[in-house]
Amino acid sequence: MAWTRQDMARRAARELRDGFYVNLGIGIPTLVANFIPDGMKVTLQSENGMLGMGPFPYADEIDPDLINAGKQTITELPSSSYFSSADSFGMIRGGHIHLSILGAMQVAENGDLANWMIPGKMVKGMGGAMDLVAGVKKVVIIMDHNARDGSAKFLKKCSLPLTGVGVVDMVISDVGVFTIDDNGVTLTELAPDITVDEVRARTEADFSIAEGLT
Repeated sequence: MAWTRQDMARRAARELRDGFYVNLGIGIPTLVANFIPDGMKVTLQSENGMLGMGPFPYADEIDPDLINAGKQTITELPSSSYFSSADSFGMIRGGHIHLSILGAMQVAENGDLANWMIPGKMVKGMGGAMDLVAGVKKVVIIMDHNARDGSAKFLKKCSLPLTGVGVVDMVISDVGVFTIDDNGVTLTELAPDITVDEVRARTEADFSIAEGLT
C-alpha cells in the first residue's frame, strides 16, 4: 500500500529536531506542521515574513489576514513574530534555517531539483524556493513518486528548468524514502506492501538498496 500524503508528511516530521528553524513549502509539506512531535520545539518560518507558525486552522479558527507564503490560512502562536520579506530572506540566505521541506515536479539522481515552473504555463513568479535550497542546511522533498500520466518524477536528469543544482538530500514519496549523498541515491525505507521491484519499475534514477531492506 502506497503512503498517503498524510503518511508522507508524518514521515518527514521524523527529520525534525528540537530547536530547528524550518521552512515548509506549498502543498504536501505544509501538512508536516500537524505532525511535530509533542514536547519538541520547532519554529516554522515563512518567506512572507513570519516566524513561529502554528498548525493549520480549523474552520472556526480561520483568519483571512493570516497567511503563509503559499497564501494558505495559518495560525499564530504566542511566540510568533512578524517582519519584512527582506529580513525573512536574510534569515534564509544567511544559513539560519536548518531544514526546508519542499514539493517537487522532478528530482534528478544527483540531487538537482525542478519545482518552480513548467515551460509554456503561466507562473506568477519563482517564489522563494531558489533561495531556500541554496541557503538552508538540509533539503527534504515530499512528492508523489510519479506524475498523473504515470511518468517518472525521480529521474537521471531533470527536463524542467532547475530550481537548484545538487541540493536535495532526501526524497520522501508515496513508495518510500531515498537519501542522496556523495555515494548516490539509496532507497532506505519502503511503504507498506511496496516492493523494490515496483520502485525500480516506477523510477528512472539509479539507486542502491540499503542493507537489510528487501
